[in-house]
Amino acid sequence: MRRNVRFLAGFGVFWIVCVVIYMRKGNDSQGPTENTALILKVPFQKTPKAQVEPPGVKIPTTRDERLSWKYFNEKAYIDKTKVLPGEDAYAKNKFNQAASDNIKSNRNVPDTRNPQCQNKNWRSDLDPTSVIITFHNEARSTLIRTIVSVLIRSPEHLIKDIILVDDYSDSPDTGKELEKIQKIKVIRNERREGLIRSRVKGAAAATAPVLTFLDSHCECNQDWLQPLLERIKENRRAVVSPIIDVINMDNFAYIGASSDLKGGFDWNLVFKWDYMTAKERQSRVGHEIQPIRTPMIAGGLFSIEKKWFEEVGKYDMMMDVWGGENLEISFRVWQCHGSLEIIPCSRVGHVFRKQHPYTFPGGSGTVFARNTRRVAEVWMDDYKQFYFRAVPSAKGVYYGNIRERVELRKRLKCKSFKWYLHSVYPELKVPDKSDLAFGAIKQGLLCMDILGHTIEGTVGMFSCHDAGGNQNQEWSMTKYHRIKHQEYCMGFDSPQAGQPIKLKLCNPTDNLQKWKQINDAGLLQSWDHNLCIDSKDSKKTGLTVENCSANSESQIWEFTLDLP
Repeated sequence: MRRNVRFLAGFGVFWIVCVVIYMRKGNDSQGPTENTALILKVPFQKTPKAQVEPPGVKIPTTRDERLSWKYFNEKAYIDKTKVLPGEDAYAKNKFNQAASDNIKSNRNVPDTRNPQCQNKNWRSDLDPTSVIITFHNEARSTLIRTIVSVLIRSPEHLIKDIILVDDYSDSPDTGKELEKIQKIKVIRNERREGLIRSRVKGAAAATAPVLTFLDSHCECNQDWLQPLLERIKENRRAVVSPIIDVINMDNFAYIGASSDLKGGFDWNLVFKWDYMTAKERQSRVGHEIQPIRTPMIAGGLFSIEKKWFEEVGKYDMMMDVWGGENLEISFRVWQCHGSLEIIPCSRVGHVFRKQHPYTFPGGSGTVFARNTRRVAEVWMDDYKQFYFRAVPSAKGVYYGNIRERVELRKRLKCKSFKWYLHSVYPELKVPDKSDLAFGAIKQGLLCMDILGHTIEGTVGMFSCHDAGGNQNQEWSMTKYHRIKHQEYCMGFDSPQAGQPIKLKLCNPTDNLQKWKQINDAGLLQSWDHNLCIDSKDSKKTGLTVENCSANSESQIWEFTLDLP
């Protein structure tokens, strides 16, 4: 009997020692920063810890018995389409997929918010949201990182579900395998529908009172969601967007974006970022985290009340694939009694690519022209003439039937485009109908720029502000043949080659301020002399006049908008 007792005691000590060694080995192999989703060492438990209810919030008692993202075999999921040695890492997605594949889904990103946001208490009565993510042949690593960033950086009770709309990807399993994760719903299109129709399909499946649209290559930052939902709680007709940080397409570094930007466009209806005016920046001193009124949203990332989304016309379902939908919803929301705002305390990173990784039926240019022409025909009234003059080829593009959208505008008693320009986007200069040409004067990637100079200052060259919004590059060729910038006219002092171009007070009797376009050659020639505007010495002295030569590339110019 005594021998049995000693045996059992010895066995018990041996068992305890083995357990301790095993546990230490497990902890050592994982490390403090290891991602359990990548190594899958923690067994799945179907009974999660009870959630602590925030004050005033009732958390639903129904449980989602599927996997937490922590126990989803992320490594196996990504490895199925991982970039192999010798393969082009940019070929499939036009970003460095190899870099993305080696970054865990729950990596830390820098908190790029204003410090005031970090100490702010958000309302406890916020409505939950359905997050809608559409994708077509998305890299698995960026897709799962988007999903995980939503789940780990949002209060759990505010995420009703994440709806993935697979727009007929080559592999159905890209979305299907993610259905194992809690809160994920997957809808797969039976044919390619494009971003616009896919988002509407996702919105129809959403059960939360707020819709949040994200692209499939994003990373949400800390407490990104509450500021958006709080603003919608304050104003149900506000369509709200985060500040969009940059995820580098080559190494996936997360870079904070400026909080002084808002969305805009030129008459070619291409989206651009505009810096706030000096007056706007001054008015925000001491109020840096207040909403920013924006004429345009980038389109990929925003939240909207579901009922308002439906009331204001969802999306134009006759648009194809991608492009122009952000213009359409921006004009429609503003003109139909809503508002667009950027919320500074909300930050979401986005991978910006230099080209699309997928094809467009008929070509991307044709699709974009068709979509933007629909926007112009429905929402821009007589101002659409400036779009056609900026993009003459759009006149020949078939744009389909717009009767339903025109009727929507009438039914909602929407305001005019003139009101929009006056009240929402006064920074967009409207061409004088009598002008001969308008806009930037381009030479390759450079544009004529006043470089901050005033009267008698020289004119130089600078990178075109297609994505920066800068009125230093706005010019008009008036019907009196003056090249004019605001109250200044472009001229020179004496009719000799090498004379610098200067900003002068407009004088209708001074023919050295008078120019003619030699359209076939692209020359800008002095009215009375064989002297043309030349950029050959622009880095040293600014623009000059030189003897005209159609063979000189430094004398070839193009207005962004001709007004015949």
